Amino acid sequence: MKITQKYLDAAVAEQIVNRHQAAALWKFLDQQPGAGPQFDFTHVLYYLGGLTAIGAMSLFMTIGWESFGGWGIFAIALTYAALGIGLVQRFRAHGYTIPAGICAVFVVALVPIALYGLQQGLGWWPDDTPYRDYHRYIKWHWLFLEFGTLAAGAIMAWRYRYPFLLMPIAVTLWYMSMDIAVMLAGGQRDYEFRAAVSMYFGISMTLLAFWVDLRSSKSGDYAFWLYLFGVMTFWCGMTSQDSDSEFAKFIYFCVNLAMIGVGAMLVRRVFVVFGAIGGSLYLGHLASTVFKDSWLFPIALTAIGLGVIYLGIVWQKNEQTLSRKARNILPIPFQKLLDGRS
Repeated sequence: MKITQKYLDAAVAEQIVNRHQAAALWKFLDQQPGAGPQFDFTHVLYYLGGLTAIGAMSLFMTIGWESFGGWGIFAIALTYAALGIGLVQRFRAHGYTIPAGICAVFVVALVPIALYGLQQGLGWWPDDTPYRDYHRYIKWHWLFLEFGTLAAGAIMAWRYRYPFLLMPIAVTLWYMSMDIAVMLAGGQRDYEFRAAVSMYFGISMTLLAFWVDLRSSKSGDYAFWLYLFGVMTFWCGMTSQDSDSEFAKFIYFCVNLAMIGVGAMLVRRVFVVFGAIGGSLYLGHLASTVFKDSWLFPIALTAIGLGVIYLGIVWQKNEQTLSRKARNILPIPFQKLLDGRS
């Protein structure tokens, strides 16, 4: 349950704590990593402004910037980056954690365009592709920009320790998976091969997220963005696989059910969301193809759904006992991670 100011006020009204204790507790909770209010109007303004600035220098970059030439683009990007670093330091000194983190991400988002301008200025850019296509099309030579962004993101994350800095790193890893697939395929439109590369890359990113989760769960949610893009890349690659085998489709359904279970265990909604979508796709396939003319299939599916609800009731009644027994089987670091999410 998320603790809000409303609950503390209710505790004061019930004389469980006094107003001074409630205020001190609220201040303590608000200073914890990942704690405190996460969707108030102030935070909306922070992220709206920050993402607008980040988008202006990435997704919404126009072709007009090409008129500055390579060295002009490089100089402008460095100027913006210096401004961003200055804001990070200022916000950090005054205790504004979220604005500082957003400005740090803004600096990392400038790295690809700075490297693009540098290569243009040095005459190393291999073709006439403009920078604005970086976020639209898959090309092998974006890899130079991606490696530089990963390096800068790692340095910034090490220096400032803001969980939001994992967002550009996760996005860049996602981009890289698609570009590497094209490079390995020799530039050919081999969608099945590219889907396989995305799937395995997604598995690798998800495992990295799990490792980060184990190492940093007490200091902040550094794994969120890695989980998001890892699961999304894996699931999209798996779903894009083409197969006429009903057994393979059933295995796909089982993997999605396993994702729901993993998501429930790790308390990570991204697994549950994509697993539920995949399960629905499989059931839709059964309804529209395998049991297209069967009157029994909807009845059987209804019975299965009601059975799942019943299992949920049984689980709720025995959740603590079953969870404790299941966790005792797991390694100690894993137990500590799950205990922190209870």
